Amino acid sequence: MGRMIDGVWVTETQIAADPDGAWRRAPSVLRDWVTRDGTRASDGLPGAIASDVYPAEAGRYHLYGAINCPWAHRTALVRVVMGLEDVIGLSTCAPRLTDQGWVFDAVSGFTDHLCGSAALHELYHRSDPGYSGRATTPVLWDRHREKIVSNESADIVRMLATQFGTFASQDAPDLYPCDLRDEIDALSSEIHDRLNNGVYRAGFAGTQEAYEGATRDVFAMLDALEARLGSVAGRAGHATDTPGPFLHGSSLTETDLRLFPTLARFDVAYHSAFKCNLRRLTDYPHLWGYAKRLYRHDGVAATADFDIYRRGYHSPSAKRNPLGIVPIGPQLDWATP
Repeated sequence: MGRMIDGVWVTETQIAADPDGAWRRAPSVLRDWVTRDGTRASDGLPGAIASDVYPAEAGRYHLYGAINCPWAHRTALVRVVMGLEDVIGLSTCAPRLTDQGWVFDAVSGFTDHLCGSAALHELYHRSDPGYSGRATTPVLWDRHREKIVSNESADIVRMLATQFGTFASQDAPDLYPCDLRDEIDALSSEIHDRLNNGVYRAGFAGTQEAYEGATRDVFAMLDALEARLGSVAGRAGHATDTPGPFLHGSSLTETDLRLFPTLARFDVAYHSAFKCNLRRLTDYPHLWGYAKRLYRHDGVAATADFDIYRRGYHSPSAKRNPLGIVPIGPQLDWATP
């Protein structure tokens, strides 16, 4: 692990918890926006957007991610579901963290196709030689200005979902429909706090109390999602005869694609490596069925690699896995109906 300080990469050996034992994620600090025409007012984005804006153009932007990073995974999902593969390029870091952070490895096929970087922190330095902060994935890169637009996954998801409609495939879903926006924002925020980030609060907790509190949040959220998917009431305020196949009813939305990376990693990684072991995803019949429906959606399966998740989260760690022993299971069949 490490971070940039005044444009220089500095190695750190441990992920530190706060004095109360709780682990808190540092906020993303690079949060400019791509909008349809490069103006500040754009439907689907927050009203008070960042200091700079960029126009949506085919071939101008490049996405950087890592297969085992769930935050990068959600942006890759939106890219493929929207049919933007030929519009926005993609480079993938090697599926391991080193003393240089995220790195590329041409021998293994993980290459920075655009800038030829050896490590992701080089891209951060290229964007801002005085940058201080984490060098994380995902990154949305502007080829024209040679600058990072954003390293906040939720913002990149929203940009790809709402601002590149002109370039999306004809059958691309509306991932942020007007009549569901308040509901999408509320549920996505709750899932992020209690589950997406909750597994990390459990895995990196520094005290028993912090671990137990985070783990209770994780399973309370999973229980709520199981109940939501099993309810015949459908989405709030819109009764249906049968449950919707997705979280907000009959249509795939941004919330589903923000949730899937956590579900995909749960049984092979978070259950054991992060001690989130009260129940497995497969113990939730509605949630497990829902996760497999998402997996069978066009393009989604190609973004997932369960063996990389299993090996990556159980890699050697002085705090969590000092011997670096990788479990051989569990064996899951995501292809079954």
